[in-house]
Amino acid sequence: MSTDPESQFQPVGDLVERDDDTGLMQVESLCMNCHENGTTRLLLLRVPFFRDIILESFECPHCSFKDNSVKSAGQIQELGSKYTLEVENGGDLQRQVIRSDVSIFKLESLGIEMPKGEGQLTNVEGVVQRIHESLSSEQPLRKAQAPELHDALEPLIQRLKAILDGTGFPFTISLDDPTGNSWIAPNTTDRGNKYKRSEYPRTQEQNEGLGITSDSEAARHKNMTASGFGDPEDLDIVDGVYTLPAHCPGCAKQCEVNMQKISIPHFKEVFVWATVCTHCGYKSNEVKTGGEIPEKGKRITLSVENTVDLSRDVLKSDTCSMYCEELDLEVQCGTLGSRFTTMEGILSEIRDQLSSTIFDIEDTTHRGGDSMPASEKEKWDRFFARLEKAIKGEHKFVITLVDPLANSYVQDLCAPAPDPQLAVEEYTRTKEEEDDLGWKDMKTEGYEEDAQEVQKAQGDENDDEDKQKASSAMDDLLDASMSR
Repeated sequence: MSTDPESQFQPVGDLVERDDDTGLMQVESLCMNCHENGTTRLLLLRVPFFRDIILESFECPHCSFKDNSVKSAGQIQELGSKYTLEVENGGDLQRQVIRSDVSIFKLESLGIEMPKGEGQLTNVEGVVQRIHESLSSEQPLRKAQAPELHDALEPLIQRLKAILDGTGFPFTISLDDPTGNSWIAPNTTDRGNKYKRSEYPRTQEQNEGLGITSDSEAARHKNMTASGFGDPEDLDIVDGVYTLPAHCPGCAKQCEVNMQKISIPHFKEVFVWATVCTHCGYKSNEVKTGGEIPEKGKRITLSVENTVDLSRDVLKSDTCSMYCEELDLEVQCGTLGSRFTTMEGILSEIRDQLSSTIFDIEDTTHRGGDSMPASEKEKWDRFFARLEKAIKGEHKFVITLVDPLANSYVQDLCAPAPDPQLAVEEYTRTKEEEDDLGWKDMKTEGYEEDAQEVQKAQGDENDDEDKQKASSAMDDLLDASMSR
């Protein structure tokens, strides 16, 4: 039997060859450098905690041109995604990174943005190395042609070099992808705000850039929303349910949003929103609370002793975070969005979302991908086993909900008497929480005086500029007269 690797490929049709042992496929394709025929190799890979991707590598034997990229093996996700990571040590530099060709990678601490381009399968260190090489390679030319730009970039290049040498910690990175197909690897030891993942609906411009919607559909949507929620006759009210015209965040076509007001005993009135798209099948729901913003946040602690406690109603707002030491569970604000369900429903949703993220929906064997270490898989198996026992009422635990806007709620089974298993306390919001909520930049009183001060300052600057121009013109006249 031949040992030549090329002899292992078996023909599949007339164009593609496949290696059944490795799953590698290769196809003859045109080289865009010399316009001769080269070879493109494709490999389908399942990434732990993520999904399937395609590694693509091209090589031309005529001009030696090489290129490689990463493509998503799935469809564009319903929502865009953004990852933020606080890099604190060398281990964080080795975290795997998948960049699609439309994603934007940022070094937040340095204000450096890596623009859209070809897809990558690398790690944090690899992305930083690429940025360093891109900036430093053109420094000699900048020194000769643009000395000011050269001097401005030098501190950034030195900071990048310190990061690669292991002395530039900590720093923050982010990865934003409107398709939802980019990713930064998580770690079971992540705590607090070290690692964040959030999803967001795409804007109309992003949908047009991805080719999801056309200009005509965008014009119809603009006309529909030009007067708020549309024409008054478009607002349907059936049994207290309001139906509003909207656009689908998945396919950007017209859909409907149903809204109903619900009064929760011993709490407040809330609004339940449900979005349904008949075109792409997109469905989502969320809960919004009414009323003013309270002066203090709220911390709710529940001791779950049996299945009765699991059936308590729970309202989790999108600003609420949850912690449980017994389950080794930490859910940051923004995760899961807003939910009105039971304690069992919250835990089940955490289990389902984590399981689909780690093992993938079609990963029935729960192997976790092609490169998940055995130690990592054992940790996740233990975590899911504890979580499953808690959902069935076989494991006691204490869970804490922290909401800086006090918009979350856990049902009190003894109301109006005190509930011995439920503790609710108010707390003063921290500066970090107010900064995350955007209150430091918000001013609702006295802004008229600030506007007047800004106008006055601009007027003074204009007067100074006019005086400088007049003085300069006078000097020019004096110089001209002196020369005569």
